[in-house]
Amino acid sequence: MDLGIAGRRAVLLGSSRGLGRACAESIAREGVHVVINGRSEDDVETAVAELSAAHGVEASGVVGDSTLPEVHDALLEACSEPDIVLINGQGPPPTPFSRLDDDKCATAVRQSITGPVGFLQRVVPGMVERQFGRIVAVSSAMVKSPNSMMSLSHGTRLGLAGILNGLSIDVVRYNVTVNQLLHERFDTDRQEQMAQLVMKAKGISYEEARAEQVASIRAGRLGRAEEFGDAFAFLCSAQAGYLSGQSIQLDGGSYDGLF
Repeated sequence: MDLGIAGRRAVLLGSSRGLGRACAESIAREGVHVVINGRSEDDVETAVAELSAAHGVEASGVVGDSTLPEVHDALLEACSEPDIVLINGQGPPPTPFSRLDDDKCATAVRQSITGPVGFLQRVVPGMVERQFGRIVAVSSAMVKSPNSMMSLSHGTRLGLAGILNGLSIDVVRYNVTVNQLLHERFDTDRQEQMAQLVMKAKGISYEEARAEQVASIRAGRLGRAEEFGDAFAFLCSAQAGYLSGQSIQLDGGSYDGLF
């Protein structure tokens, strides 16, 4: 299927590796010019070089924390009128409820809510004027936190979800769509990190920690990053203009609910 987005321009927050990089790969393959963002200069430079070489698109990079206004400035200098925006980034570290404090909560709110919202406030008016925009946010498939260690991360992401849902209602009439991709466990560096945490917390081996991850998914395997990237690409497509305000589960069939 031709997704009808060749020549469009995308700013992809948190896209130098993992699921964000997979998203960049999938739309670059469709001919979309991309701005890659990440905290590691090596990761960003590698992604830019590989995407431009593999797909013949314009690719540029911005290094830095995408929740900060000065990084927003740099992203918009690289692409002043993006047609596609990926909201993705590093969430707060796992923290027990008893150790939450004002500073940790404020940082989490900036990372997951005020930073992304501030960037969208700068790009959505242009999308509305041009009558094309695709905004996709990456979040977790878990509505309930598995334990207090992850409650801060899930709580702030749910806050962003509420704001994005309201935005979707306002802008869909202008062919600007806003959706979320809610992922379960995909085989990326994040799951390696979580396996190391579980090893220390439970005193188990690496193989046992990874087996626990697989056992938690009904499909009996972790997701592949390219599966996530291709779902993102479809949400960015010309054909997806009637799909907005949705939170779409990519979880290997693990969600119990009907709706």
